[in-house]
Amino acid sequence: MSEHEHNHYPIFLPDSEEQERIVIPEENGDENLFDVLFYFDVPETDKSYVVVVPAEQDQEDEEQEVFAFRYEGEDDDFKLFPIDTDEEWDIVEEMINTFSDESEE
Repeated sequence: MSEHEHNHYPIFLPDSEEQERIVIPEENGDENLFDVLFYFDVPETDKSYVVVVPAEQDQEDEEQEVFAFRYEGEDDDFKLFPIDTDEEWDIVEEMINTFSDESEE
């Protein structure tokens, strides 16, 4: 993964030229395809996060629906977990804002 430094934590972008995608199942068994925007780690909590958008969403839209999950594991063997705490959401929102600001430059 390529690394971009900023004020808080490094943002890791998917390596490949093609968009990295993951499938996230719903409780009812339906599966949804998402494009990975970026990953980041929080060393203080030893947690890792992934930020994704629905694959069918138009990437040119001003307002994109963005989802974030905590994950554990590597490569194809990882598990996603919901973000439960306000503290985690604050970190994720700040990282999304940083990513958006860097993307606009």
